[in-house]
Amino acid sequence: MTTELSKTEPILDFLLISNFNLSNLAPLLSKDEESPMIRAVTAPFGQVMQVLLQPASELWSNRTEGVVIWTSPESVSPSYKRLLGGEEVEPEELMHEVDEFCSAIKAIPGHVNYTFVPSWVVGPFEKRTGLLDMDLRQGLSLALMRMNLRLVENLQNDSRIFVLDAARWVAVHGEKSFSQRLWYLSKTPFGFEFLKTAAAEIKAAVRALIGETRKLLLVDLDETLWGGIVGDVGWQNVRLGGIDPIGEAFRDFQLALKALKRRGVLLGIVSKNEESTALEAIRSHPEMVLRQDDFAGWRINWEDKAQNILDLVSELNLGLQSVVLIDDSPVERARVHEAFLEMLVPEWPSSPMDYTLALHRLRCFDAPRASLEDRVRTEMYVTERRRREVRAQVASLEQWLASSDIQVKAEPLSEATLDRAAQLFNKTNQMNLSTRRMTKEELRNWSQQPENTVFVFRVSDKFGDYGSVGIASFSLPAGKRENAHLVDFVLSCRAMGRKVEETMLHVISTYARSEGATGLHIAYIPTPKNQPCLRFFESAGLSSNGNDKVFTLNLRKAYPKPATIHLVLPDASQEGAPQIKL
Repeated sequence: MTTELSKTEPILDFLLISNFNLSNLAPLLSKDEESPMIRAVTAPFGQVMQVLLQPASELWSNRTEGVVIWTSPESVSPSYKRLLGGEEVEPEELMHEVDEFCSAIKAIPGHVNYTFVPSWVVGPFEKRTGLLDMDLRQGLSLALMRMNLRLVENLQNDSRIFVLDAARWVAVHGEKSFSQRLWYLSKTPFGFEFLKTAAAEIKAAVRALIGETRKLLLVDLDETLWGGIVGDVGWQNVRLGGIDPIGEAFRDFQLALKALKRRGVLLGIVSKNEESTALEAIRSHPEMVLRQDDFAGWRINWEDKAQNILDLVSELNLGLQSVVLIDDSPVERARVHEAFLEMLVPEWPSSPMDYTLALHRLRCFDAPRASLEDRVRTEMYVTERRRREVRAQVASLEQWLASSDIQVKAEPLSEATLDRAAQLFNKTNQMNLSTRRMTKEELRNWSQQPENTVFVFRVSDKFGDYGSVGIASFSLPAGKRENAHLVDFVLSCRAMGRKVEETMLHVISTYARSEGATGLHIAYIPTPKNQPCLRFFESAGLSSNGNDKVFTLNLRKAYPKPATIHLVLPDASQEGAPQIKL
């Protein structure tokens, strides 16, 4: 079954494979208008292994970018089916059958980028065995725990495959997750609301993988982070922590925000308050979980909240499509929502006791993994705030850059930098020449082609380490090695405007020159978000053909390295390190 769509934005084709009927899930995925758009096709149900092990089947269209493989445990494991029948089963038999299923999943065609496997769950209509539920050889619950753990362990090293926690969906809907009536009428075991949750979770996972997650969470202060108006009652008397149930709820909400920050989500404050009063509360209240250095920035004043948001987002070099606002005031929420439709401004509960649950239900912060850069992202923005404070005291940009001791380390793509490089490819929008989206495996395979070279750039200065923030790659086609093509030029927004862009171009052009190229061809591919990349190449002193936005760098002489940058190149003694003569 196929559900047709009429949308102008790119549509991702998904194949749904199951031993039961998923025809209700397909339209939920396809008709949902929230990005990304999906066109879902269901394979004939009950033919899971046949479809997985026939990559040449017409079901595996070259357009298929994603697949959902959803099975019941007894369809994968004959041993589990015997458990359902009351027989004893050795745990090793279950594990062997899960291993075989995982091998079939890994055999899906290489052009499929996203594979989602919902975990197995025990339905309420399966027999209960009481104390035997956790028995080593007869317990259904224990068997499923072990099978799910084995499933995750087998699949976790393939970056295309993700196991989704279906037990959490059951926790949301309880017994209504399942429908005996639907099962007997249409071989659909799950209720409609449960499938709606599944569809929302699948789309959230896709957004995470294509870099469309939200990056910045802005919060109000009074009645949002604490109870009461701090300007009226003083920081000593706001409701936060202690034995007060409302105060405890506010503190738990802060703990949940802190956990998001540790996953790489930036926190910011936009509040109508006196800044000195609000910051004193944040610094001084003993029950505060969040302190000043937990926030990437703030606007605390009596100005229009929408304008304050615009100023803060601009300061942090982010787009409004990356921002979420949590505010207890319906009036302020309405004002911001009407001003910035691309922002997410969720409706917020009236009781602080519901704040943490409301936060946990947001699906906009999902990420496939958390890198070291993600975990210390707020610290990087705090360091950047200190850079701005120093810059405000320096007469010129050049003087500030010269005093910052900026170091750029260029190194070839390696297994150690591959995860972060793939993340940059899929999350960076503004300084991105071609906006290619690549999985870890696709990037590795492309970089290993003899005509392709990929560099990763790490930046630091006297204030701190930016981490790995840049990627540049070029290709020297066989037979035409005099014409190098700049394929990727990617730089995180937090490192823009510090002469890192010029340094990256210096390294790439110099290395291409050492390989015999006489010209570097640069084709800018426009998107709604990458105009900063165009402005850089327009100002870089390159030849241009005008309207087509194609630039050429003459490599008969090296593109100059900025004087304010200390450049560190690969150690020539390292095996496989490219040799660059500068």
